[in-house]
Amino acid sequence: MSSILDEYEDSQARARSRPAGLPYQQHRLGSTGIGQSGYVSARLEEEKPIFSKQRIDFTPPSVITHLVVCNNQLCMSMGKDTLLRIDLGKPDQPNQIEVGRKDDARIHKLFLDPSGSHLLISLTSNECLYLNRNSQKVKSLSRWKGHLIESVGWNKHLGSESSTGPILVGTSQGQLYEAEIVVSEERLFISGPDQYFKNVYNLEEDGSPAPVCCLEIERSADSRLFVIATTRKRLYQFVGRALESADPHMFQPMFSQYTNTLPSFQEFPASLGYSEISFYTSKLRSSPRSFAWMMGNGVLYGTLDFTRPDSLLSDVQVWEYSADIVPELEPPRSIVLTQFHFLLLLPDRVKAICTLNGQLVFEDAFPDKFGHLLRMVKDSVAGLIWIYTEKAVFRYHIQKESRDVWQMYMNMGKFELAKEYCKDRPECLDTVLAKEADHCFRNKRYVESAKYYALTQKYFEEIALKFIEAKQEEALKEFLLKKLKNLKLEDKTQLTLLVTWLAEIYLNWLGTLEGDKGKQNQFEATREEFRKFLSGSKIKECLLNNRSTIYDLLASHGNVEDMVFFSVIMQDYERVVTHHCQHDDYSAALEVMSKCQDPALFYKFSPVLMQHIPKQVVDAWIDMRKRLDPKNLIPALVNYSQIGSSAQVCEAIRYLEFCVHQLEVTDQAIHNYLLSLYAKYKPKALLWYLEQAGSNTNCIHYDLKYALRLCAENNQNQACVHIYKTMELYEEAVDHALQMDVDLAKSCADMPEDDEELRKKLWLKIARHVVQEEKDVKKAMVCLSSCNLLKIEDILPFFPNFVTIDHFKEAICSSLQEYNKHIDELKQEMEEATESAKRIREDIQEMRNKYGVVESQEKCASCDFPLLNRPFYLFLCGHMFHSDCLLQEVIPHLSPFKQSKLEELQRKLVAAGQAKSRQRCKEGEASDQGQQSRDQIKSDIDDLVAAECIYCGELMIKSIDKPFIDPQKSEEENSTWL
Repeated sequence: MSSILDEYEDSQARARSRPAGLPYQQHRLGSTGIGQSGYVSARLEEEKPIFSKQRIDFTPPSVITHLVVCNNQLCMSMGKDTLLRIDLGKPDQPNQIEVGRKDDARIHKLFLDPSGSHLLISLTSNECLYLNRNSQKVKSLSRWKGHLIESVGWNKHLGSESSTGPILVGTSQGQLYEAEIVVSEERLFISGPDQYFKNVYNLEEDGSPAPVCCLEIERSADSRLFVIATTRKRLYQFVGRALESADPHMFQPMFSQYTNTLPSFQEFPASLGYSEISFYTSKLRSSPRSFAWMMGNGVLYGTLDFTRPDSLLSDVQVWEYSADIVPELEPPRSIVLTQFHFLLLLPDRVKAICTLNGQLVFEDAFPDKFGHLLRMVKDSVAGLIWIYTEKAVFRYHIQKESRDVWQMYMNMGKFELAKEYCKDRPECLDTVLAKEADHCFRNKRYVESAKYYALTQKYFEEIALKFIEAKQEEALKEFLLKKLKNLKLEDKTQLTLLVTWLAEIYLNWLGTLEGDKGKQNQFEATREEFRKFLSGSKIKECLLNNRSTIYDLLASHGNVEDMVFFSVIMQDYERVVTHHCQHDDYSAALEVMSKCQDPALFYKFSPVLMQHIPKQVVDAWIDMRKRLDPKNLIPALVNYSQIGSSAQVCEAIRYLEFCVHQLEVTDQAIHNYLLSLYAKYKPKALLWYLEQAGSNTNCIHYDLKYALRLCAENNQNQACVHIYKTMELYEEAVDHALQMDVDLAKSCADMPEDDEELRKKLWLKIARHVVQEEKDVKKAMVCLSSCNLLKIEDILPFFPNFVTIDHFKEAICSSLQEYNKHIDELKQEMEEATESAKRIREDIQEMRNKYGVVESQEKCASCDFPLLNRPFYLFLCGHMFHSDCLLQEVIPHLSPFKQSKLEELQRKLVAAGQAKSRQRCKEGEASDQGQQSRDQIKSDIDDLVAAECIYCGELMIKSIDKPFIDPQKSEEENSTWL
């Protein structure tokens, strides 16, 4: 933690250094107020700076000489041979290690791999030491001895905690070595961790070896290896193919390509005596996106393009040192690259330059009390920048580095990038869109500018007038369409305005293009676009509410086809069908009706369509099935069947037959009309229809009287006979049948099976007709034999007097024989009746003398109480009941009529008993008559109640299907069991 005094001094230093950054800060949009965009930006507190410094609360026991940080692992060297390791995740647990050198060798440089696991310590005595993250002991690398290590290129793809993988090492003599360090328990007894150390290439400057200042190893997605190496004035690039496996000496094949040819390099004349390169990587183990190389002439920076075949560097620029930086006197010490800035470390201050425009955006001076700034490093994992002096350590936090990048991209004309970096800040995005729209408008890209203007909050009227003045209707249309797309459904007024305006623009275009034959394709495309616009789901409600306005616009331009299309969209099908009918396009009208399937349209327009396309209309009716009420289509059928067109009549019959047989319509009007068409145009089908309908009047759906009159008018006698039979008017049926066929009359005469008198009368009619009209005696005899109700004497009066008896001889003899037989049967029946009466009288006499014995202990079969306590009944079967118990058992089984009769007899019995008590003093004939009346009433009651035993008689048999408990009293009975 920093002290209050230190923070005060730091703030003073920032205040002194702020003027250099003011232009950048003041140029930022976002100050309070109303901008051109229409957004209000009111910031309640000042934004924190992008680079904020913090001094680490650490007092080194001796002078800090070197410091490296990677993956939250910090290593620093202090004094001569002391190393301090700190895990920044656990800062309260530092680890101090003594190098243990007794000679004068000092630490020259520290190198820490990106994972923070491997630390290389370069000594001024041309030796190199190694320290693993999990080890407390420094190990010497014997194969590296004799070389002053200036740089290390770590292998980010193949390294692990126990192995560095193949790496590159640069020396002060320009030599590049490939090496690998492995630490494991299996190697405890081996001399050193270094696997191999082999020279692969030598770098030169001006014909002599030059120290390798920096090394970077990268690998592309297509398995190509890239190595960037820098000297004091040169930047080399090596490109080769990576081996498939982690094989030792993986860099040897790549460098062998440059044995006879020089690699690609860039050289600058000035030299600082050293150089430093920094890379920006967004994620750990990913490829860097950009670079910045600090050298004698300034800073070379740009992006890295791994798709290029020979060189990684792209969009390269050089930032020359400003006047206040004198490389000869106070050269920059170090450089760090962030996403949009590079930071230069000078002996007493830090400068941040934006890589987008090369402007100084931040400068921070350090007090003299801390001493000169030594070096600056960046932890790419944590995103922190570290600066150290001999006495102190500082840390920079980077916050919202991209907050103002959008404006720079906007000023550079890179609008897509500008929008990418302000997509979560609507006020800034609006400014970028407005700027891009203005840019397109100035360059006469009007349609493109309209798209961007529609996304801004600029005044609608201003932009619309801008395009109108420039006479750019296409751009105006695009602007209105985009505005319409961005509106909410609640903005009904704005929706109505834009929809109406766009409709007017489209109609003007169509009117202009329609007469020009050379622009027919453009006309068709515009019409298709207009119809697509009208079909939009978002404006559907708006069009429904303002359909009259759109109709007026279409009518004013005489655009009939689009009016029809609009009517279809609005589901105003009646208007569409009317239009087609007026233009004699009846098939199109029927097609519209079939699509919308609105019954009201069929009822209204079917009379017109039936006149011209009857078959198609009936097909459409059939497809509609039960959605149509056939009764409402009768006007269309009647109107044109009267004209007499055979096609229309046939189609009308076809639809009515479909209704009757398929839809099973029972409406009498439909059946009556079908009958009328059958009677007039298809008489053969008439009788078939009547026979199919049957003779049950309850199941017949046509009017019998109407059908009879219709058949009579059209001389359909056979149909009349069928109808008479159905109406049970058999005499009329026989009369009509005799006019056509005697056999038909015979079938009619046999129909009243239950009325023999009527049958005989009908057969007599047939016989009279045969005798008197046809004068055929043989046929009359056949009639006589066909009906067993007729006798010869019934038909004899119909014959004329001159007929001889020879024709009836057999019939008369047969009749006499039947009479004799009948007389014999009657005699036998009389004898049997006399014998039966005699037996009955004997049974009655025997029953009068029959008796039964009742013991004193006998009980009632119903209540199980002693029988002799109350009046009782004794049945021949042996069952005995109290009279009141028997009455209670029998009454539920009696019919309602017998129950009422029993109640009446009981009332009479009670009344007779009361009369007897009043007349007890009187004697004689009146008393005898009263006793006889009471006895008769009791006898009648006995006939109802005691006619048979309740357990052995028919009542018990009839009650077998009745429940034991009356359903009406079941709930009451159930409650008694609870």
